[in-house]
Amino acid sequence: MTSLTQRTSGLVQRRTEAIRSAAADREKESGDEEEETRRGEEEDDDKGDSKETRLTLMEEVLLLGLKDREGYTSFWNDCISSGLRGCMLVELALRGRLQLEACGVRRKSLLSRKVICKSDAPTGDVLLDEALKHIKETQPPETVQSWIELLSGETWNPLKLHYQLRNVRERLAKNLVEKGVLTTEKQNFLLFDMTTHPLTNSTIKQRLVKKVQDSVLEKWVNDPHRMDKRVLALILLAHSSDVLENAFAPLQDDQYDLGMKRVHSLLELEPEKESTKPNANELMWAVVAAFTK
Repeated sequence: MTSLTQRTSGLVQRRTEAIRSAAADREKESGDEEEETRRGEEEDDDKGDSKETRLTLMEEVLLLGLKDREGYTSFWNDCISSGLRGCMLVELALRGRLQLEACGVRRKSLLSRKVICKSDAPTGDVLLDEALKHIKETQPPETVQSWIELLSGETWNPLKLHYQLRNVRERLAKNLVEKGVLTTEKQNFLLFDMTTHPLTNSTIKQRLVKKVQDSVLEKWVNDPHRMDKRVLALILLAHSSDVLENAFAPLQDDQYDLGMKRVHSLLELEPEKESTKPNANELMWAVVAAFTK
């Protein structure tokens, strides 16, 4: 009897140790994931010449769309509003704040999967934190397409109008003013006055344009998954916002044709297929799918 009791006690002890070990492993994996996200953000923070000149995807897309001297985007551009909301979702995903729900056994399409809050840690950007708060507090969760429309205010449901992020272009322009990229002026347009934000730091704009150009010319790798995720997202979202052309306008004809040919090769990729490849950011490809569907 004593021997049986000892064996039973030993079995219980081993099971307890196994449970504790499994829990420790899960905790370690979670800690490693958080550390990886934090390290990724620190690496992003280290890029650029100084803290003042680090730009978000939204700021980069807006800067590409702004006329340097006039300080406003084209009146005919009706794509940039939704494009900037797409930038917010991708920026939050790249910072480890958002992800798509698990696809399950019966694999759902990217556009039918819901956006899930992975971390509600503040980003330090008011617009991003505002969007993150909406997504975290919304139950049941919404899809990428729905969030682009809700954050843009493009909904027929009056109960969902509070999701709209207002004055996004003006708020982003003010961020760029604070970072020393733009300045603020008033212009008279006969019937009304308008606040404009002309370019004041041409070096940062030129660096941004060169980054876009080089990614499809001198630094072209012919594989989207070997490209820097931010640069890839910038190209695809700038195209969706109808401002990518501005980055290629200064090029000579042969370079322009080659650059645009390679951009079109990226636009022809299948988001569903690309999102299944190793290290792909599913939410980024879902945003691309929402604009190309």
